[in-house]
Amino acid sequence: MSLKNLLEEKGYYRIKLKYTETNHFELTAKINKIEGNFILDTGASSSCVGFDAISHFKLLAEDSEVRAAGAGATNMLTQIAQQNTLEIKGWKKKKIDLVLFDLRHVNEALVSHKAKKVHGIIGADVLKKGRAVIDYKNKVLYLK
Repeated sequence: MSLKNLLEEKGYYRIKLKYTETNHFELTAKINKIEGNFILDTGASSSCVGFDAISHFKLLAEDSEVRAAGAGATNMLTQIAQQNTLEIKGWKKKKIDLVLFDLRHVNEALVSHKAKKVHGIIGADVLKKGRAVIDYKNKVLYLK
């Protein structure tokens, strides 16, 4: 039995991923029914949205004590948007908290490698909630 058949039989959603020039997987997701472009980052502890996408997703931003670090930047100010709905190709979870921070450095790196800008990052928090399985060979994410 193939991995695809095994996981689909167990109720997993199959989500095709796009492999970018920057060696990231890219996917489309909806936050509060509004579509956006995201990279999948298993090393990011929290799913994030850039400050410049707050109005795009109509997020309610609140100040946060959390400082973000990653991709060459540390100690960045963050905000948080709580109780959001996240949908990725039919898989849906409510009450998702999103860290909001400046994603300009991420997008500058993507654009310099001729990849598309992203609204945010899908991190380990969502992957854990969805009991994620990543099929790297076939560029597929499975969520349950």
